Amino acid sequence: MNIAAAVTKVKREVKGDEKFSILIPTWNNLPYLQLCINSIRKHSQFNHQLIVHVNEGTDGTLEWLANEAGISYTCSKENIGICYALNVARDLITTDYVLYMNDDMYVCPGWDTVLWKEIAAVGHNSFFFSSTVIDPVRSAPIMITRNYGTSIESFREGDLLQEYAGLPFNDWQGATSPPNIVHKDVWDLVGGYSIEFSPGMYSDPDFSMKLWKAGVRLFKGLSESRAYHFGSISLNRVKRNKGYYTFVAKWGITQNVFTKYFLRRGEVFNGPLAEPQLNKGHQVKNIFKQLKAAFYGDK
Repeated sequence: MNIAAAVTKVKREVKGDEKFSILIPTWNNLPYLQLCINSIRKHSQFNHQLIVHVNEGTDGTLEWLANEAGISYTCSKENIGICYALNVARDLITTDYVLYMNDDMYVCPGWDTVLWKEIAAVGHNSFFFSSTVIDPVRSAPIMITRNYGTSIESFREGDLLQEYAGLPFNDWQGATSPPNIVHKDVWDLVGGYSIEFSPGMYSDPDFSMKLWKAGVRLFKGLSESRAYHFGSISLNRVKRNKGYYTFVAKWGITQNVFTKYFLRRGEVFNGPLAEPQLNKGHQVKNIFKQLKAAFYGDK
């Protein structure tokens, strides 16, 4: 497929007071997309520009968006994945800040206020911030594990809204996964999301590595900016790329080494990151992984 020729773009008028441009790729996932956008509309303190990329859209998504005057969108007849989708949607952005969000997320009240206050306090554009995700199943040092439902049918929205603010957590190091936000100049400087990771696995740490190479050292996860994630609804349907080996071949280290020793992902936030010192064991391991990536990467 000729992606450049196959993409349609519809840009809607904006009010002019929007804080963020929120990019949401979706793939025949209309009920979750609607819930996600409704949560943004209900729980945001500020106005934001909404931009959706529709992969296929055979489930009524395009028809729904046609009647939503406040949402700009791009669409492709085939599923072009997250990386191409985000880069295509970039052309419609009208604000200074690019925020990437999954379509199976539900933002909690005050999520955007926390991000905006942090941006204002920093006073420069060399940052990468993430909201903190509440996930029903997965356990990771950057997320809160609490089950409020694994589907729309089982979603306990009322319980989430009563309890989300009281779930204990800290600001954390290593912002990488969505919802995440960066200044558009920094996004453009590193070229958005890398298409060699299509349809998208390992594109998040790759984007963070590109920011690192560009000199960004402030990778902060904000505890009080929270979003519920239903658990990779679209990811479970897609054929996965070999992003692990692509990352190793591209950067010369594993994603695990990068997130643990460079980003210190999940540690309590204590300021901008410093250059890591890798020991001989890490260096030998990285060389072995590079050789393995060269052998397995295209298989």
